[in-house]
Amino acid sequence: MAIAKRRDNRCHNATMGGLEAVRVAVDRGHWQHALDLLGEGGPEASSAEGLELRARALYGNGDFEGSVSAWEELHALLVADGDVVGAAMAAAMVAMFLMMDTGLMAPVRGWLRCAERLLEGHDEAPAHAVIAMVRGYERFMCGDMDAAREQSAAAIELGGRLGVDPAVVIGRVCAARVKIFDGQVDEGLDLLDGIAADLMSGEADALTTGMMYCELICAAQGMALQAQAIEWTEVMDQWRHGAAIGGISGRCRVHRAEILRISGPCDQAEKEALEACEELRPWMRREFGWPLVELGNIRLRKGDLAGAEEAFVAAHEHAWSPHPGLALLRMEEGDIESAAAMIADAIAHPFGIPSKERPPFGDLRHAPLLDAQAEIAAAAGDVDTVREAADALQKIADSYPSRSLAAGAALANARAALINGDLGPAIHAAAAATTAWADIGAPFETAVARMVLGEARDRSGDTEGARMEWRAARSAFREFGAARWAERAEHLIAGAPSSRTSTRVSHGATATFRCDGDTRTIRFDELTVLLRDLQGFRYLERLLADPGREFHVLDLVAVERGSLPTGRRIHSGNDAMDRDIGAGLPVLDDEARAAYRRRLAEVDDDIEEATQKNDLGRVELAERDREYLIRELTQATGLGGRPRSVGGTSERARTSVTRSIRYALGRLGQHHPDLAAHLEQSVNTGSYCVYTPDPLVPIVWDL
Repeated sequence: MAIAKRRDNRCHNATMGGLEAVRVAVDRGHWQHALDLLGEGGPEASSAEGLELRARALYGNGDFEGSVSAWEELHALLVADGDVVGAAMAAAMVAMFLMMDTGLMAPVRGWLRCAERLLEGHDEAPAHAVIAMVRGYERFMCGDMDAAREQSAAAIELGGRLGVDPAVVIGRVCAARVKIFDGQVDEGLDLLDGIAADLMSGEADALTTGMMYCELICAAQGMALQAQAIEWTEVMDQWRHGAAIGGISGRCRVHRAEILRISGPCDQAEKEALEACEELRPWMRREFGWPLVELGNIRLRKGDLAGAEEAFVAAHEHAWSPHPGLALLRMEEGDIESAAAMIADAIAHPFGIPSKERPPFGDLRHAPLLDAQAEIAAAAGDVDTVREAADALQKIADSYPSRSLAAGAALANARAALINGDLGPAIHAAAAATTAWADIGAPFETAVARMVLGEARDRSGDTEGARMEWRAARSAFREFGAARWAERAEHLIAGAPSSRTSTRVSHGATATFRCDGDTRTIRFDELTVLLRDLQGFRYLERLLADPGREFHVLDLVAVERGSLPTGRRIHSGNDAMDRDIGAGLPVLDDEARAAYRRRLAEVDDDIEEATQKNDLGRVELAERDREYLIRELTQATGLGGRPRSVGGTSERARTSVTRSIRYALGRLGQHHPDLAAHLEQSVNTGSYCVYTPDPLVPIVWDL
């Protein structure tokens, strides 16, 4: 979308010739080459067109803050030059990029007001279409459907008349999503199908195409429309190779992880989620909680409760709701009382942070919470709450044509009937849920429904029918990668009570590898030693906690790289790898910190204006933006106000993990050679790390 005017009285022919090569490089996606040319271009690189090309190249090259700063610089240049229409377009572009990647709506509103003030009294211009486009989505994300409807219509009309194609495409997607929330579901879905076809034709630019593919999938996921989500994710995944820019590839990975969480296998889903976290750290701010929650949900299904806890807590630290996953985790840990309280609070006080990735408000946002509430209440024996949740889910399923929502409601009804002793209706509803989930292609959900169906058959006296369901569930769980659930089914088949609490080997040798402060107590084969804790010991501790589980190095170093903060400071012996691990985002450089401070000023302006208008809802959202920015700035500053540094690539992570573990084993060998020898034989390192002890000599580790 060209902003700067190409006028002979603004640029000499030589300048235009110098920038032409940059323009060609940008159009071809050769971002670094374009930046190199701009660095050699002299004064023309600081012209209006040079700044616009720099902003586009920086974004494509992965420098989000640099790109936004370049747009801001272009805005200031055009204001000083008296080109208020061009300055308004630059301001609108700042608002668009902030909306796409930060989740901070107060600065978005501030830049939109700036653009609107500049255009007061001027004839219609392309900037008007961009403003309407951004304003429509900002209002949609904040739950103001009336304004979103009005602004999206304006974006479509103005964009079509003024030749601003992205405004038309984005406006159409926003209008379709509004229709769905207005209850015009079929019409809204038809519009989304038409948009998907247009995107596949290649008519839109790469950035618009990628962002709108993501929006189509988010809309389908929000309605639990698995078929559409799978179809559009596959199309986006094929498109992104060689075409995706910015954080679009990472967003596509999250959608792939979401699909794999349903279809399996779990290991592949976890790998996609981890890679998504890695790719999106430079791009997302508050919305970084989205891939973290997906990672937590996947690990919960795998039975990796500690890993799920890390991911959910990290998401919460990004002001992103970890529910229903965290509540379900508490249930799995056996703390049903806390689980019930958590899910009830999440329903009573729904997540209010603006987001494109989930429904902005209403029943669709409540559906996953209600589904979890029914399961938790059934585990607690709370018949009234199960019934209320089931009724609410049925109402949602009746309003939206989604087989997944209908299957979820059927399973909740089965739980309610079962806990109430109505075995016939329980069998009927559970069988309906099993069939529906199987048709959808969701093996984990199908197996869960079979578990409920088996219980209903068992209580009705059909023991063999119950075991058939549990055997089918066990096989599905094993193939999916949900070992914890498979073990639960095995208990039921054997006639033993199922348990939601973790089970550890209660026989064999017992060893200690516990850290207290900076000292680690290590006991093995009757020898106890005390050693100073090392990073390699912390990696080993995680491996020992889950024998046989393969940990990707990105998982092991997630605490260092910001994906799974723990609040510790680590030192690798390499300055480039030292970092604080409590921030949960890539550590901010000077440019990013300056940008955050500018965002704070913009948030304060939004709070002041909203206060004057007595718009308490807007004040609350802006205050959350302000708290988030202050926390990020605080966490990005080290001792003495010095900025914290950022880490390197995945390959460097692999090398660092291997080096740290080998160094730790070398130190351990000096003080406890028997344990060092055991770990040398049973710990494998590489892209994946795993602890595989001799199964004939089980060891219970006190960690």
